[in-house]
Amino acid sequence: MSDEVRMSEDAVVGEHTERFTGRVEDYERYRLRYPAKVIEILVGRCGLQREHQVVDVGAGTGILAELFLEHGNAVVAVEPNDDMRAGCERLASLWPGLTVKKGTAERTALADASADFVAVGRAFHWFDHEKAAKEFRRILRPGGWVVLASNSRVRDESPISVAYEAVLQEHGTDYPANRERSEMAPKVDAFFAGGELFREEIYGEQRLTLEELLGQTQSLSVTPAQGHAKYEGMQSALRDFFSKWQTDDVVVMRTVCRVACGRFR
Repeated sequence: MSDEVRMSEDAVVGEHTERFTGRVEDYERYRLRYPAKVIEILVGRCGLQREHQVVDVGAGTGILAELFLEHGNAVVAVEPNDDMRAGCERLASLWPGLTVKKGTAERTALADASADFVAVGRAFHWFDHEKAAKEFRRILRPGGWVVLASNSRVRDESPISVAYEAVLQEHGTDYPANRERSEMAPKVDAFFAGGELFREEIYGEQRLTLEELLGQTQSLSVTPAQGHAKYEGMQSALRDFFSKWQTDDVVVMRTVCRVACGRFR
């Protein structure tokens, strides 16, 4: 690979990963956790066992990694953003089975055939999918699985969902472009083209106080940071949203965890 191509790739990776710089505290405290049923699915359909080695790519602060650690798996978390990786290293101080490394989906710097499962959370839509697929093939052992898990609120036509969507549309920084980027289904199909693939959806709900609503929204890459021209407008709109939709000081929002599991041909 030429130096010019590598520098161009690094610039693109840097642009994406730096979106989360300064958001780690909100990310750690307020991001929606993955349901335990994800592990049940992987045990039942992919044969996940406690001795399997898991690599969590684009691990962030380790929210998805923690699900595997609780199951008993050793996890290598690969994360390019320095702030996020520091958060993941704090998690590693609590879990001896967690190792944290700097790397990207396209260049993990891990050894060939070193993983039984590669797990990816919401970071998947930031990857160069062609190069990530090549890298995942390299680090997976024969028969290894890739697990893509996307945890989010349900976007539907319910009044509360439409109202929250309107806040993000009006006060977010580049929300429409990133919503389009985050549409996963066709990208997942292409990622495993010709291979094995199945999907599951796990529905639930979250009950958010005003503090939790503000913090969770602020953890998103599309919300204006403090000091941004749109920050105060976003905060005011979120408070108005909460005031209208709260009952007993919480708002209830439906959630869905979409899990796609595949093996390359």
